[in-house]
Amino acid sequence: MEREPGPEGARRALGRWLEAVLASRGQANAVFDILAVLQSEDQEEVREAVRTCSRLFGALLERGELFVGQLPSEETVMAGSRGAMRKYQVWMRHRYHSCCNRLGELLAHSSFQVKELALSTLMKFVQLEGTHPLEKPKWEGNYLFPRKLFKVVLGGLLSPEEDHSLLLSQFREHLEYDDIRYHTMQAAADALARVADRDPEVSLTFWNNAFTLLSAVSLPRQGRNLSNFYVPRSGPSDKWKVAHLREHRKAFQAMWLSFLKHKLPLSLYKKVLVITHDAILPHMAQPTLLIDFLSSAYDLGGAVSLLALNGLFVLMHKHNLEYPDFYRKLYGLLDPSIFHVKYRARFFHLADLFLSSSHLPAYLVAAFAKRLARLALTAPPEALLMVLPFICNLLRRHPACRVLVHRPQGPELDADPYDPAEEDPAKSRALESCLWELQALQRHYHPEVSKAASVINQVLSVPEVSIAPLLELTAYELFEQDLNKGPRPVPLEFVPAQGLLGRQDDLCTQHFTLS
Repeated sequence: MEREPGPEGARRALGRWLEAVLASRGQANAVFDILAVLQSEDQEEVREAVRTCSRLFGALLERGELFVGQLPSEETVMAGSRGAMRKYQVWMRHRYHSCCNRLGELLAHSSFQVKELALSTLMKFVQLEGTHPLEKPKWEGNYLFPRKLFKVVLGGLLSPEEDHSLLLSQFREHLEYDDIRYHTMQAAADALARVADRDPEVSLTFWNNAFTLLSAVSLPRQGRNLSNFYVPRSGPSDKWKVAHLREHRKAFQAMWLSFLKHKLPLSLYKKVLVITHDAILPHMAQPTLLIDFLSSAYDLGGAVSLLALNGLFVLMHKHNLEYPDFYRKLYGLLDPSIFHVKYRARFFHLADLFLSSSHLPAYLVAAFAKRLARLALTAPPEALLMVLPFICNLLRRHPACRVLVHRPQGPELDADPYDPAEEDPAKSRALESCLWELQALQRHYHPEVSKAASVINQVLSVPEVSIAPLLELTAYELFEQDLNKGPRPVPLEFVPAQGLLGRQDDLCTQHFTLS
């Protein structure tokens, strides 16, 4: 059949071909014309072709006119003596597979409208195939899900060449369904293993797409059976793995472990660590399997170590993880850069939790207080307003460390026994020193810092000072606070001028009055 040129001509021709195929099996060859438009370079024509394929194969699936079972080769069936109906069903199912493969390719189209339409059409076919399976169940009541078609969808989303973050955000709405979420986790784990094994040097784009997909998966926390299925089922069976939350946890764990076992780019490494404590660990069947990952991250130092603290904290407090030399490594993270990193608030929040135990030895707490006081000498004002109450809270919790401020014969500055270069807090000799740094900060140029450092001269109150409101304080906010205070009134000994030239009711006075 011929068609007029242009998108409008393609639309009319596609409509005629669709009606012809659905009306008579004798017009089945018009499917080739429809599939040919899917290859067009004009995006409007492609979109019309996708809509036509959606209506065509959707109707054929509902009618049951596609072959059901292990699909034989097209040549074998056509050369055989089987009935015409069977040949038609096999032939049309091969056309359906060609359509689905092309839709998978269109997920990488230059037009986002085409990508979005191709994705929604594929997900429609997933739902229809689940309702009208193209496979024969192995036993009565077997749960059938179109895994092969779904792998085409996931394969297109996890592209190694193109950033699909926007398209993945569209796919995210499907993850609210329990069956889609379960099979997404399984398909993603398979895709990660397959791509990484085939190409050790996987592109950063692929890893970013994979992380975007994996981080979008969130499991319900209730221990109930699941029944919110995208593919409608009359009566979920207890034998179906997809209906049990524990099976979802196993799939979730396998998915993340298959992702984390690879050598990830540093930028992605940090993104994973940011969400580990609240988005990954709570949903895993065995959270302790991440011990090696978090330990190796903590040993890297720098910002990566700071981000690993949250996950380690969860494992230590909820899963009884014993981590040797933990406080020694935490002590080693205290360097001048700690006040300038992006994750400063997170670090000091966790450090406050780690140092809150009353069972910590005095030498350890004294070492942290002394190291922070020494670093405070070069810290910016917004950091000092948080660090100084932090140090005072340490002294409130551990009275044995108050000798650092009540030692009458403190060492001279050039004879301070504290060794800032010592990596082991037990050998730093902090308890033999004193917090002379806080006395120096009492003469700081910023009045709020000077005021905070002067608290040490008074008897420390029993209630601790909450540092939570100070963790996110920035230099901009501190500057805004100073501006909002406004000028203080100053008593003057002379009569203020009423005008520019000192005379009232003249032109200069009207326009240039001093306030």
